[in-house]
Amino acid sequence: MTSEFTDKVVLVTGATGNLGSAVSRRFLAQGAKVVVAGRSTDEITTFANELGGGDNVFPVVAADLGSPADVDALVKQIEQRYGRIDILAHTVGGYAAGKPVHEDVQVDGMAQWEKNLALNARPVYVTAGRVARHMVEHEIAGHMVIILARAALKGTANNGAYNASKAFALRIVESMSAELRDKGIHINGILPGTIDTPANRRDTPNADTSKWVTVDQLVDAVTYLSSEQASAIYGIGLEVYGRG
Repeated sequence: MTSEFTDKVVLVTGATGNLGSAVSRRFLAQGAKVVVAGRSTDEITTFANELGGGDNVFPVVAADLGSPADVDALVKQIEQRYGRIDILAHTVGGYAAGKPVHEDVQVDGMAQWEKNLALNARPVYVTAGRVARHMVEHEIAGHMVIILARAALKGTANNGAYNASKAFALRIVESMSAELRDKGIHINGILPGTIDTPANRRDTPNADTSKWVTVDQLVDAVTYLSSEQASAIYGIGLEVYGRG
């Protein structure tokens, strides 16, 4: 069955994660050419083989999505293989264990602050920025969907650095949208609540998981924001919380 994603080139970062792998499978099932990017050569190669390989799956290693040189090399590989990138689904992020701000601020450094920015803000700035440059140079009216977090909207105790890093990333999405919308390029964010993953179930065994947002629900949001149905949507932070 032909879909609007048939033969579109989709770059999925964090492709071997719970969400990234599901996003990759969905786009592949809808006829896209999927570039699966991850940090580990073995993991990304194994995942590409699980997807069936072939011309519609291209595994690439992106050692550091916060490194302009690494991301530039990634984009150039895709250009050589397919000539274009139509959609970026950026699922990379992380959490550095929380502590009060007054404990993190030290004369010799602020480890929690630096770690969270490196995990959540810099990769968005670098990866989305470099893919946007590709789209501008090739006059591609593309879509970029950035997975953020509910934490971008409100500060919470012992999570100042994490909350700030997610807010940084949301502001980047909003700013890039203002820069790119007149070029026909859509960039939007998704702000999940707690995602129903094996790791989250393990870490919070007594939680009511029926209230969490599922991976499939988030994939629905990613494909929606990548589609023509979202043609009038620019620069939003879509809140996808489930009932939590």
